[in-house]
Amino acid sequence: MESYKNLAKALERYPALVDLFIYKELVKGSPEELYKASLHLIRAGGKRLRPTITLAAARMLGGFEAESRALPLAAATEVFHTFTLIHDDIMDQDEYRRGVKTVHTVWGEPMAILAGDLLFGLSYQSILLGRERGLSDEQIRAAFEVLTEASIRVSQGQAYDMGFEGREEVDYHEYLNMIYLKTGALIEASAKLGGIAAGAPSTVVEKLGEYGALVGVAFQVRDDILGVFGDPKKTGKPVYNDLRRGKKTVLVLYALKHGSSEQRNIIMEALKGKLPEDKLPEVAEIIKETGALDYAMNLARTYAKNAVAIIDDIESSGLVVDGEYARVLKELALFSVEREK
Repeated sequence: MESYKNLAKALERYPALVDLFIYKELVKGSPEELYKASLHLIRAGGKRLRPTITLAAARMLGGFEAESRALPLAAATEVFHTFTLIHDDIMDQDEYRRGVKTVHTVWGEPMAILAGDLLFGLSYQSILLGRERGLSDEQIRAAFEVLTEASIRVSQGQAYDMGFEGREEVDYHEYLNMIYLKTGALIEASAKLGGIAAGAPSTVVEKLGEYGALVGVAFQVRDDILGVFGDPKKTGKPVYNDLRRGKKTVLVLYALKHGSSEQRNIIMEALKGKLPEDKLPEVAEIIKETGALDYAMNLARTYAKNAVAIIDDIESSGLVVDGEYARVLKELALFSVEREK
């Protein structure tokens, strides 16, 4: 991450801060099995993208004091995100995440559902713990509103994603709206929470939200790319799962639109589960031949560059008190589309 030195520096601090808060102040209780299941994916690692955005946005606009106030909000985003992953893995029947067995494969589906439900509740409790860090009641109310709106949108996005699997035709606008809801909305909320902790004007909080939404879409497009062309040793997830499940990603949509009749037929056979496992690398190569990989990468980079432009705009307003963390947010946007996991 040499060209992302500010981001690398932030990532030396933030994941440890967030994890310590989660382990020591938030996810603790009984029965022991429930809490073990809840912490399973958190202990397995992860990028901590969402809390990093929350903390960096707060630090950029309000300095160290705002960063400290933002910690419970940052933890809330990671705990909420983990809840969505646990339930997502159940719906998709995935066996691995972050290089470890998924929660439902270790503890069973009923306990995994409860673990996700617990984390959902604890994400709101984490916001309430912000009082001890100096957040006002008004800031806590605003944070509740932001996370609640995100939770509604994430559910909508997941439902669209599942619905698209059974449809033969999905257009780009539907796809982009779905990934905004499924992934972008929580990253949008994460950025807004940082602004709220810093006491930023509502116009700036909204701009941060726009930044987060753009990063979220760029991040998900890259995720879709890694799902077909990534190295499972780096991603921690099996490759070709999206093809097995008939996911209508931007790669598939582009390839179906621009491929030859023969290429389209092969891709559709794969999406319907009619091709043997050893043919899936061939399908990935066909998708690449249509230009879908280049198109998807350019799309992700465009969203990331637009996100960077929003931070530039906030800087030009004169409200930034720590320029290093403005650079963290810009580097994070760019890194989200170049990452390997």
